[in-house]
Amino acid sequence: MKKLLMLSSMLGLIGVSSNSSADTVLGVYAGAQGWNMGVEGGFSRDENLAQFGFEDETNSSFYLALEHLIPVIPNIKVIQTEYSTEGGTSLTSTFTFGDEVYSANTLLETDIDLSTTDYILYYEILDNDIASIDIGINAKQVDGEFVVVDSETQRSAIEDFDGFVPMAYGRLAFGVPGTGLGVYAEGSFLSIDDSSISDYQVALTYSFVESLAIDLTLQAGYRSTALDIEDIDGIFADLEFDGAFAGIEVHF
Repeated sequence: MKKLLMLSSMLGLIGVSSNSSADTVLGVYAGAQGWNMGVEGGFSRDENLAQFGFEDETNSSFYLALEHLIPVIPNIKVIQTEYSTEGGTSLTSTFTFGDEVYSANTLLETDIDLSTTDYILYYEILDNDIASIDIGINAKQVDGEFVVVDSETQRSAIEDFDGFVPMAYGRLAFGVPGTGLGVYAEGSFLSIDDSSISDYQVALTYSFVESLAIDLTLQAGYRSTALDIEDIDGIFADLEFDGAFAGIEVHF
């Protein structure tokens, strides 16, 4: 919540100063998305993951990007995404989590409160009405809390973790001049040792307001995030979140 308030404050301050100048000095892009995601995978305190069946959830994502005309200084984008969900499993073997040990055949419930914040520095390699290409680096902060509860005895265990993962970032967009229609693909990727993380989305866009003061664009597409992590604050996880999303972007 603090991160979302920070983004809102930044938008309010910067939007006032940049509205009159459009993109002549500073361009501001702010967006919000609703994501209907399915979840698969599991987690543990070691390499022996417990696999859970998760419920589909609708979560949110917000972003703010600042673009300028100084070639040597990268542009900045911050993305905040929620991945909260619930699930359960019948254990096939002994599972240790927190200070609790759960035996095989235990009916275990879980509550995942997971979020990521992407701090992206990028350069515009190409930018015109037909195509744009951005490349850069991303420091993805993964912040989460996993709760497991024995559905019969209500014995619970909680583990939280927080860490940064360096990733490569890219975005490719195409537009049809004079129509407001476009398409883009955007993602961050990492594969190192036994860990790999990917986070990408593809979408169709329609700009229904285009003026000197403000542009408004609708988005509809598909997003997928895969977290295969080894020992972030002692947490091991292999989770995949994917599904359709819809959003809106404001450009000052």
